[in-house]
Amino acid sequence: MLKRALISVFDKDGIADFAEFLVGQGVELISTGGTYKYLKEKGLAVTEVSEVTNFPEMLDGRVKTLHPNIHGGILAVRDNPVHMQIIAEHNIATIDMVIVNLYPFFNEVVKDISFEEKVEFIDIGGPTMLRSAAKAFKDVIVISDTVDYAQVQQELGTSQDVSFATRKKLAGKVFNLTSAYDAAISNFLLGEEEFPHYLNMSYQKSAELRYGENPHQKAAFYTATTQVGVLKDFVQLHGKELSFNNIRDMDLAWKVVAEFSEVAACGVKHSTPCGVAIGANVADAYAKMHASDPVSIFGGIVAINNEVDLATAKEMNNTFLEIVMAPAFSAEALTELQTKKNLRVIQIKTTAPQTKLEYVTVDGGILVQDRDCQFADELKVVTKAQPGAEDLIDLTMAMKVVKHVKSNAIVVAKNGVAKGIGAGQTNRIWATAQAIERAKDGGVLASDAFFPFRDCVDECAKAGIKAIIQPGGSLRDQESIDACDDHGIAMVFSGIRHFKH
Repeated sequence: MLKRALISVFDKDGIADFAEFLVGQGVELISTGGTYKYLKEKGLAVTEVSEVTNFPEMLDGRVKTLHPNIHGGILAVRDNPVHMQIIAEHNIATIDMVIVNLYPFFNEVVKDISFEEKVEFIDIGGPTMLRSAAKAFKDVIVISDTVDYAQVQQELGTSQDVSFATRKKLAGKVFNLTSAYDAAISNFLLGEEEFPHYLNMSYQKSAELRYGENPHQKAAFYTATTQVGVLKDFVQLHGKELSFNNIRDMDLAWKVVAEFSEVAACGVKHSTPCGVAIGANVADAYAKMHASDPVSIFGGIVAINNEVDLATAKEMNNTFLEIVMAPAFSAEALTELQTKKNLRVIQIKTTAPQTKLEYVTVDGGILVQDRDCQFADELKVVTKAQPGAEDLIDLTMAMKVVKHVKSNAIVVAKNGVAKGIGAGQTNRIWATAQAIERAKDGGVLASDAFFPFRDCVDECAKAGIKAIIQPGGSLRDQESIDACDDHGIAMVFSGIRHFKH
């Protein structure tokens, strides 16, 4: 039978009503500090924890529940006669329910406060009580989440007990919480160490998704507990719920436009940029991007790195789009976009990508790497022909885009527009041919990795490509350089490869 409950909560939502229910069931309440005062103010009979420990709270509340009178009462196995004899000898009474939620370290660690202030939000007593109670879940009901008050109250009200299945689930939730909590603290303290001995990640479920990449796959969206991020902090202003594929494509689209200080627009379809452009203004950038591939953009995702105005919104509404992303929308533009019932309108709050590491799961493991944040080592012209000033602008633009295209990747750009994108090919000549064909009228070309043979240069010459940027580093670099000299094409080495597998 439930006799005593220990309550120590930071989030007091719903606790007064639940505590009142417990008192009605004949349960004695024990509490700490602010929770004790709160329950007393609500008119509830409650015993302060210092009366149980016979020791005052100390060190600014850091030590209050870390005491044998508390943990002995939680951890004693009720059907173990030796355990029960020992706590009886020490006048320790059992504690049958523990209700604890933790200092909000997740919220505080991302704030602009000092390191010392963040450390003060590391909870010690709370996780210790929760872990003790979770280990003893057969004898102790443990609640770490306010949403579970209703389930426990319903079962207690019906049968005066809580089922084994519920107790086990509640205990599992404790270790799920404390593992994420500890991981967040570990990441905070080891922030400068990129690859620690143990890989700890702390993510919180943000949404259940309808399905994954395909309808037969289940999926959910989790966001990091200890950092801000583009896809953690966005606001959906309109439209139906986001899908698994939507979120992946949004991530790519925003990373592309975030490469540019100029006004930029990017269209994405099936995790591949289908059009990218920089422009004099938002309407100009969007029009150029759309015109570069008006077929693929149908049903696509558009990201723009500046405020969307009414004229651009009207143009957007002329094409079926799944998502429009921007840091801001004028009131008129938002009203216009909202005429499309299902169009998701996304306002980006954190505009610069924040994640430092990328993770790829493999069967039985996980690969971890730095995010590809660099553009070039040193731009070096290696041919007789020199790129003009406008060519350099387009070469830079093309290389910024090719970073985000699946390898083998080639991008052809002209006048600030990525007009031809060759993606995901198993050899570079195919990717080159694909990009050139889509571009139709030449320009400059960027390759994510070196040319292993001169065949790509020869193909470029046929299509009127006048400048090429590539990392260099092949044993056959001179062949490609000689081919460029034969055709009068300028070639620039960047020194950095941008594979994206």
